[in-house]
Amino acid sequence: MTNNSTSTTRPAPPAGGFQTVDGRRVFVHRLGSGGPAVVFLPGASAVGLDYFGVQQEVSQFTTAVLYDRGGTGYSDPLPLPRTAAAVATELRELLRAQNIAAPYLLVPHSLGGFYAHRFAQLYPQDVAGLVAMDAFHRDWDDFMPPAAGLAALEQMAPEPEQMEATRPALREMFAELYADYPEHMRQALIDARMSDEWIRVGIAERGTLAELATELRAGPDIPDVPVVALTVVGTDPAQRALTSERTLREMNDGRTRMDAALVSAVSHGEQRIISDTSHHRLCFDRPDAVVQAIRDVVDRAARP
Repeated sequence: MTNNSTSTTRPAPPAGGFQTVDGRRVFVHRLGSGGPAVVFLPGASAVGLDYFGVQQEVSQFTTAVLYDRGGTGYSDPLPLPRTAAAVATELRELLRAQNIAAPYLLVPHSLGGFYAHRFAQLYPQDVAGLVAMDAFHRDWDDFMPPAAGLAALEQMAPEPEQMEATRPALREMFAELYADYPEHMRQALIDARMSDEWIRVGIAERGTLAELATELRAGPDIPDVPVVALTVVGTDPAQRALTSERTLREMNDGRTRMDAALVSAVSHGEQRIISDTSHHRLCFDRPDAVVQAIRDVVDRAARP
């Protein structure tokens, strides 16, 4: 592992380092020891270090791993979007190269849900459990109103001019989200999050949501492992500005029914509704709920 950035244009991560996978550098940051190792799969536009606060707490009782998918965050660039199989294969190679023993407890957020499911389809024996943080599901379109279907979400990517107009508000938001981070990490993350490259990457990853769902539907359900689904039904002001009250209500209802179906498909599944935060703020506002869910699944996974 190395912590120096060989390229002058790419920012060096303020924590963690790199693992070479397929000749590319993949950013990884691990803390703690023991198993099952907990692996966070970021949402679109998110990066591994967004889950740093939760990682610190989880590392008190087991190994906790943050990483950036190839082409995102601090990892080396790659053409985006990618197939779920490519992302899942890369993650398994990363974990093996780091000598982190399977099985793993996968903790996907948002878009990460697609990649976690694909990982479980390809390597079911490597999955000890799942904590879905308001995660995407291959049957999303069966539960959501047409205005919030996967094809509609692909079209919602902001134009460059819109992004430019929202920059000051974005910077303010990131400064607030990272307020409790160590200062050297906080400033580095805010600057990187505001870079054109990272903003473009976040938009590019959302480009084939419907295709990803189709890819997953061709494979099996998730294996029968302990699952906790954290369903977020709070909304933020930006969502309310862009979406009608009725659509927001239908989305929350759809998400609630979708996660209920997810947990009912396994022997030890539980849904926990979280109403006092919004989708992208879950780990920042309710780390307690996330850590408790992970601790509970770790405990269940350890039982025969």
